[in-house]
Amino acid sequence: MELSQTQQTLLALIQTARDTRTTRAGTLAERGVDLAGAYQIQAHLQGNRILKGYKLGLISPAKQQQMGISTPLYGRIYADMLYRGIISLGQFIQPRLEPEIAVVLRDTIPPDASTGRIAGAIGGYFLGVDILDSVWENYKFTAPEVVADNTSGGGFVLAEHMSSRMAEGTLRLFINGELRTEGHVADLGSPVARLGWLAGTVGGLDAGMTVFFGSPAASIPAAPGVLEVTDGEGHILMAKLVE
Repeated sequence: MELSQTQQTLLALIQTARDTRTTRAGTLAERGVDLAGAYQIQAHLQGNRILKGYKLGLISPAKQQQMGISTPLYGRIYADMLYRGIISLGQFIQPRLEPEIAVVLRDTIPPDASTGRIAGAIGGYFLGVDILDSVWENYKFTAPEVVADNTSGGGFVLAEHMSSRMAEGTLRLFINGELRTEGHVADLGSPVARLGWLAGTVGGLDAGMTVFFGSPAASIPAAPGVLEVTDGEGHILMAKLVE
């Protein structure tokens, strides 16, 4: 689908900000792009990149109400956004970190899949980190602005080890052994329901895709050091953040 002139203007602004690693002023309602138009811009940002999955954002009703929406938002995850081991923060604009739970799908999930089929399609659960990276100054934006910017998608980290079921307890994120943010896994809601909504919204999910469910914890500014995420069952994710 071709973009309107206002959509092209917003797309060019976001692309330039990403290319130059600079921020732009957000929260401008007069951009003339609604949420549906913003998702069209998001799709155009893909180019030749390989789609590997999706991330959910604004999963809590309180945050949705604050942004004037009634559903979560979603963004795209590309192959070049998946990291393990050592992560250079210098490649991002204003990186922030959120501890999350993610799944990798074993089977496809069609848009109208039953709950049983969705549950059976989950290959496993992983601890994860969403490296947020917004082009909008100080993360101040409208819903269309953040969607057009691929919901602040910067990078994603998956733990080495998979679990056969959703973790319980509290997700905690540490940098250099210092607890920086935490939240209850239960606040993420049902993974099956989340996947069902996402599959119905994007037209289905492919086997092998990774889906990040959003975070129950507040995001924190990224800083160099040892990154560690734990849950209430002893699982752990570790990575090194460098300048």
